[in-house]
Amino acid sequence: MISIEHVCKTYGKKDASVEALKDITLNIPDSGMTAIMGPSGSGKSTLLNMIGCLDSPSSGSIKIDGKDISQVSVKEKAKLRNKYFGFVMQDFALIPDYTVIQNIEVPLVYAGKKGKERKVLVENILSKVGLLEKRNTEVQYLSGGQKQRIAIARALVNDPKIILADEPTGALDLKTGQEVMKLFLKMKQTGKTVIIVTHSKEVALQCDNVINIIDGKVG
Repeated sequence: MISIEHVCKTYGKKDASVEALKDITLNIPDSGMTAIMGPSGSGKSTLLNMIGCLDSPSSGSIKIDGKDISQVSVKEKAKLRNKYFGFVMQDFALIPDYTVIQNIEVPLVYAGKKGKERKVLVENILSKVGLLEKRNTEVQYLSGGQKQRIAIARALVNDPKIILADEPTGALDLKTGQEVMKLFLKMKQTGKTVIIVTHSKEVALQCDNVINIIDGKVG
């Protein structure tokens, strides 16, 4: 599904420039879990952002289902994000004073789903992550593990093909992190492609493929 060819990313100009990615070429297969590992500042999150249409490479190409997404317009990137991707971040990226339902509805609103359809989709996904009883609770009152499960529910509610997770267990204790990984394994079993940026060897061991990024290069 995902083909990355000779991707480079440079921030800044001339003497102040920094090469975040250096000639990355790799393929990420369908319907599996792939871990992207490497030390802090190695380029892991930069690569994830490129795949998810949150940033563009300085050169090279990234193809999803054969479509080159590298240099498309901002408007087209927004459409691609809504069509292909669900995002899960370490800091959850939830709106604190919104209820669980309101947070999960956000991508559905962007997708143009109507109120009744949104309610059905949200309640279905909350049942899958085991938090239906929290649907009217403001997320600021949830535990870290519950917030991460809500973030996963939001990522899944539009039924994306690809889940991009940036250190999804980094802020969680061991037991809660294991519960979150079980949710990712369930996603894989339903045919999703799951890509996880992580420092954790325990997380990587549960993935089908591991990509090591060191100093902006595939190690």
